[in-house]
Amino acid sequence: MDARFNPLRYIRDPSLQAYFMLILSVMWSVYFGFLATDYLGWVEYSFATSIWLHIAVLLPIMATNAVFKDAERDGDQWLEGWREQQRRYRFWTSASPRKNENICKWDLKNEG
Repeated sequence: MDARFNPLRYIRDPSLQAYFMLILSVMWSVYFGFLATDYLGWVEYSFATSIWLHIAVLLPIMATNAVFKDAERDGDQWLEGWREQQRRYRFWTSASPRKNENICKWDLKNEG
């Protein structure tokens, strides 16, 4: 899970790399916690629960694969696009209250 060797290295923002690594590590820790709870017998052993836990390993594997493939494919292009979209949104939301300050409203009945 070292960002120097996994596909997250294509994301140039170190804070974003750390964020994704944190999320993935928490996800895997929770899964292994559930697995350890079952194997250590802290709850009554259930064959069905064991099957579900073994099948449930597919969810963290698929999520990790999706994050890695997306980082490898797009790098931080989506991040650049998202930041540009946020910049535009902040510009228009901050400019909208001032839009109408300098507008001259004509009273066509009196002036026309």
